[in-house]
Amino acid sequence: MAQAKNGDRVKVKYIGRHEDGSVFDSSDEQGQPLEFVLGQRKVIPAFEKAVLGMELNQTKKFEVLPGEGYGPYRQELVVEIERRFLPEGMELEEDRFIEWMQPDGQIGAVKILQVTDDKVKVDTNHPLAGKKLIFEVTLLEIH
Repeated sequence: MAQAKNGDRVKVKYIGRHEDGSVFDSSDEQGQPLEFVLGQRKVIPAFEKAVLGMELNQTKKFEVLPGEGYGPYRQELVVEIERRFLPEGMELEEDRFIEWMQPDGQIGAVKILQVTDDKVKVDTNHPLAGKKLIFEVTLLEIH
């Protein structure tokens, strides 16, 4: 039976869980399987590594440590921004995510931690940084 290898376009069904068993993401929530080309680094390295060598319809469960996933949680990525630098009228509520232009020019989401009259404290870490993740993946297609 064919095994997934670098350069193959694959479709997978997956569920991502925290250590406590709660689901943080799944292909069912996205409404369709995840499709990507192995070797193009479009998914986290540990996810791609787990899919390499899988056979059609095989299911695999694996853990991803922070260094193989979204990196360690870095306290220096919690920053304060003066409100005057944010768009006027922007809704600023604690525990809410807002869009943020990253240094590389891409748009990301940051979590608002605290709002005062003149400053907003935000966490620019990826929401899954510093966390061990548990995935269950089923390989649906290989092209």
